[in-house]
Amino acid sequence: MPEGHKTHFLARAHHELLAGEGVKVTSPQGRFRTEARKVSRRYLDSVSASGKHLFYEFEGGAIVHVHLGRYGKFRQHPSPPPKPVGQIRMRMIGPAASIDLTGPTTCRVIDAEIQQEVVNRLGPDPLAGGRKLDVWKNITQSGQPIGALLLDQSVVAGVGNIFRAEILFEAGLDPQIPGSSLSQESFDQLWKSLKRMMTVGLKYGKIIAVTASEAGMPLAKVPEDQRFRVYGQTECRRCCTPISSVEVGARRLYHCKHCQS
Repeated sequence: MPEGHKTHFLARAHHELLAGEGVKVTSPQGRFRTEARKVSRRYLDSVSASGKHLFYEFEGGAIVHVHLGRYGKFRQHPSPPPKPVGQIRMRMIGPAASIDLTGPTTCRVIDAEIQQEVVNRLGPDPLAGGRKLDVWKNITQSGQPIGALLLDQSVVAGVGNIFRAEILFEAGLDPQIPGSSLSQESFDQLWKSLKRMMTVGLKYGKIIAVTASEAGMPLAKVPEDQRFRVYGQTECRRCCTPISSVEVGARRLYHCKHCQS
C-alpha cells in the first residue's frame, strides 16, 4: 500500500501535469462513469494530499477523492492516451499528458464539506505541516503499543508498514512499548526519524531508510534491494542478529531484538 510520501509525490506530479487545464475524465471500466461526467472537461484547479488520501479539486467545487489502498496504481501516458487496457477506473486526459487509475479502494466525487470530514479524521500529516506536539499527545495518551499507534491514521497520517518498521529501528524502540510509556527523548528521536524518512521518500518517490553515509553512495543511486535496514530483511545490517517479525496492529512488523530493546 502506498504510504504518505507517495501520495504527496503523486499530488505534486499530477498538479504539474494537469492543473490549470481543462481535463477530460472518463471511466473505461465503467464503474466511475456517472461521477466522471460531473467533472469531465472542467478546469483542474489543484491536486493535494492528506495522509494517504488524494484530492483533485475541479472548478465549481467538485473534488475527486482517491485512496489507492493496497492495489491502486496510477500510470502516466502522453496525450492522447493509448487504447485502454485492463480495469481502468478513471482516466484523466489533459492537453499534454493523461493518467490512468486502476484498483483504488476509493474513487468518488465529493464536495469541500466531505473532504474536510475525511481530513478531520486523520492525525497530523508530517508532510503537510502536522505538528510534533499533536503527535506526541496522540501517542502518549494511549496504552496501545507504539507499533500499532504508528499505523493508526488518526494518530499520525501517512505512516504505513514499511515506514513504521524502519522508523522504530532507527529510533531503537521495541514495537511493543505502550505509547503512554514513551519518554520525551525517545519520541524526539522517533519524530526526527519520521520526518527525515518521509521527506526523503517525497523527494525520491520511494522509501529509502538508509542514509547516504550508510549506503556509501548518493541516495539516488541506492539499489532497490539495499533501501531498507529491517523491513523484509533476514539479518540486521547493524549487528548481524536475525531479524524477527511479530504481528502488531494486524500487520507483520520486522524488527531487531538486539537493536530495539
